[in-house]
Amino acid sequence: MTDHLGSCLCGTVKFAVQGDFDSFYLCHCAYCRKDTGSGHAANLFSQSAKLTWLAGAESVTSFTLAGTRHHRSFCSVCGSAMPCPQPAGLLVVPAGCLDTEITLSPTARIFTAGKAPWDGELGGVPEFDGLPG
Repeated sequence: MTDHLGSCLCGTVKFAVQGDFDSFYLCHCAYCRKDTGSGHAANLFSQSAKLTWLAGAESVTSFTLAGTRHHRSFCSVCGSAMPCPQPAGLLVVPAGCLDTEITLSPTARIFTAGKAPWDGELGGVPEFDGLPG
């Protein structure tokens, strides 16, 4: 069993996840694109891992989009995506909020029919180690 630590951008919320992740999905649906402001969300899923809030639990806000199963949690101070317990015991953890390394590679890209038009083959886009000067 693995322990993972994570936090929000401002450091108000800190948490631990004890257990292993079952899958790692890159979701391209319109809801996840709106949530992240990016081309996809990167979320880890577990049916058995346990979430413990170490600090700032009172600053975690949750939102469910009416008429959908789309649910997310975030820090009310800085807006960072936070782990989100779902019905039926599923835990969804945004990969980017973890402070410890994960070794699981993405399992699949999902809801790719909803991909943004600009989110195509990115292999030819230049890469920089920092902000281009």
